Amino acid sequence: MATAPGPVSALQATLAAENAAVYGYGVAGAHLTGSSLAQAEQDWTAHNQARDTLTAMISARGAAPVAAQAYYQMPFRVHDAASAVRLAAYLEDGVTRAYLGLVAVNDQRLRRFGALAMQQAALRAAAWRGSTQAFPGLGGSVPAGPGEATRRSS
Repeated sequence: MATAPGPVSALQATLAAENAAVYGYGVAGAHLTGSSLAQAEQDWTAHNQARDTLTAMISARGAAPVAAQAYYQMPFRVHDAASAVRLAAYLEDGVTRAYLGLVAVNDQRLRRFGALAMQQAALRAAAWRGSTQAFPGLGGSVPAGPGEATRRSS
């Protein structure tokens, strides 16, 4: 049986995802206008606040929070509003996956924190994508049952 990740390593991974989201929203925002830009700014602020919260949580556990990178490679070329919207959904999917990892720790308070944050990230992803995913944070794959191959959701 696999053991759950340690709380600090799960918090660090989640902080890294939040740092990437903060950077990515800066890239996306450069290509958005009107209500989309306003939403991106609101989401950017939420990720900054989450980053600060995670930093404090890691520090309270006696660890040094992982530093943000100076530069993040975008997963695809962001050159217009449509690709900026795709990037925002992609960023939220990454944050959702990170919080899913936090839900696996043994600390009940951290699991609850992770579950609530994962829910918010999944809702933001759905808003940007215009649709929900069956299993947010799992990249669209449906876990296989015993003896089954992994299925892709549509």
